[in-house]
Amino acid sequence: MRPWILAEANYAYVKENPYEVAVLPLGATEPHNLHLPYGTDWYEGTDIGERICEAAHKRGAKVTLLPTIPYGTETNMHKFPLAMNVDPTTLFSFVTDLIHSLINTGIKKIVLLNSHGGNEMKPLLRELADKVDAHIFLTSWFKILEDVYFDIFDEMEDHAGEMETSLIEAFHPELVAKNEDGTFAADNGDRTPMRFEALNKGWVGITRPWHLLTTNSGSGNPHGASAEKGYKVMEVIVERLSKFIVELSDAEIDETFPF
Repeated sequence: MRPWILAEANYAYVKENPYEVAVLPLGATEPHNLHLPYGTDWYEGTDIGERICEAAHKRGAKVTLLPTIPYGTETNMHKFPLAMNVDPTTLFSFVTDLIHSLINTGIKKIVLLNSHGGNEMKPLLRELADKVDAHIFLTSWFKILEDVYFDIFDEMEDHAGEMETSLIEAFHPELVAKNEDGTFAADNGDRTPMRFEALNKGWVGITRPWHLLTTNSGSGNPHGASAEKGYKVMEVIVERLSKFIVELSDAEIDETFPF
């Protein structure tokens, strides 16, 4: 039994060892170019969640990792088969129910570990800010790497590129499709430019139709990926997020928390 993973813990342990922090990973089920599994976001959320909670537990944090939610918002991938969509309002309602379960247990420090770009969860935090007796924190693990990203990777990605391929190659290599020569069985993840400069520059945003943006759902070149890069990026994520969880577990909730 790994006591920092709720699915493996038993009631005897939970009764005697109350948790201070709960981590809920949010994944998705969607295509990731031609070479990565549909569950890529689920695997990443689970792998990262297990490692950050283990590291924090070993440093004394009273933390539990909830099972990863395998579905997310996929409305921009609706033209791809088996991109399993959950509308934002449905996802918000589901996560809110889980948050209430945690509060009923006495856990008031909750971390949403987002592993899918389509899951825009910040509006939920704003909605619940004055409605629940808990402190909810949100991290999208892929957004905490900006200062070190190009120390590890060569090209920026949007989806199923060098970073995601490196993570799955490092921790689930049996799930990565390859050619006979060992190269990744993927296209180059080229993106089709939009007709408006404001969209291409990011001055104006839309929900991009992924079937028009990409050829096979990949956005970002995966061919520079390696297991070594996957291990390096995991090390950074674990160091940064496990430290936060330890601090959060130890922190007293008072009138000025989290300040």
